[in-house]
Amino acid sequence: MEGTGPQWSGMPADARRRGLGRGLGALLGREAFDEGLIRDLPVHEIRPSRLQPRSEVSPEDVAELAASIADRGVLQPIVVRPTDDGYELVAGERRWRAALAAGLQVIPAVVRHLSDQESLEVALLENLQREDLRPLEKARAYRRLHDEFGMTQEQIAARLRKSQAAIANTLRLLQLPGEVQETLDKGRITEGHARALLALPTPQAMRDACREIERRSLSVRQTEVLVRRWSISRGILRRPRHAVDPNVAAVEAELSTGLQTKVAIQAGRRRGHIIIEFYSPADLDRLVSLLLAAVRGSDQASDLPPGTD
Repeated sequence: MEGTGPQWSGMPADARRRGLGRGLGALLGREAFDEGLIRDLPVHEIRPSRLQPRSEVSPEDVAELAASIADRGVLQPIVVRPTDDGYELVAGERRWRAALAAGLQVIPAVVRHLSDQESLEVALLENLQREDLRPLEKARAYRRLHDEFGMTQEQIAARLRKSQAAIANTLRLLQLPGEVQETLDKGRITEGHARALLALPTPQAMRDACREIERRSLSVRQTEVLVRRWSISRGILRRPRHAVDPNVAAVEAELSTGLQTKVAIQAGRRRGHIIIEFYSPADLDRLVSLLLAAVRGSDQASDLPPGTD
């Protein structure tokens, strides 16, 4: 099943020595960098993975990569796991499809015996390294790690080398109604727009605001303003009795952006309230972690001697 060397796959010798990216090497083990574990496998004995987090591969991207492979060869091996009738892709589907399109008979690959959980982790990390996944593809993959393998947000963050806040923020996108998720998936709004819409309390309000974003081509900041105005006009937030202090409004906006949730400041003559909204127990954990980290950072800064930068 194996070929005889780099000339079969078009993979240059220096590329074989480079092997996998650092993140994949951490998941697969340092031995995966060993040149001896990179094999030339027949491309037609490899099948796509049902665990692939990316829902589709752009034909244009495949054609562009196929042209590069025809000219320069495959510069990085794919990762596969053995099956009864061949191999299943773990990472590198776009390279595999491009190799097929370029007419290669074999492709360089690292063969590892991996569980479903390990396969999904490797596929996620490989795509995240290249920033290939759309926001909702990441969110669905994180949810699969939780639902199918019982991983907590903290464990997912540690395995994928992301912050827990980043994992929680991405998972919140799954709270969007289907119409808004489809708009985000198609790139008609950005992740920033979508996060702003999450501050609205009902699916219908999110759908209406999403249509308004598209109709008026609003920026993320304009969307945040729109969401707040809608909340006030529809009685979701209490309308202030007096003109809003622009300084207070600026602090509200900064806190909302930093915490990625709706924040309202109600200031009285002598005291006031800061209202920070959360939408699930996991969201509360995320906010508590962010606030505690900020407090601890402030305490450490106050302990520095005078004149210390």
